[in-house]
Amino acid sequence: MKLNTENLSFENALEQLEAIVKDLESGRIKLDDAVDIYEKAVALKKLCEEKLKAAQLKIEKIETTGSTEPTLTLLDKIEE
Repeated sequence: MKLNTENLSFENALEQLEAIVKDLESGRIKLDDAVDIYEKAVALKKLCEEKLKAAQLKIEKIETTGSTEPTLTLLDKIEE
């Protein structure tokens, strides 16, 4: 089963992923169906991770320098 995630928003993907987890945890799904559903969950998880990473790269960080004017810098990596 090929999942079309092309126009899926983060919120919709997360909602579907949560529903899949709930269904899998219920134990009411046949093994063959569970494998297909698991593959869909993996695709949804990947999509969510990609969308979060893209959003994170767009976050602007306010920096102050020696001047009185703050500057905005795109956050391009996680600072530790």
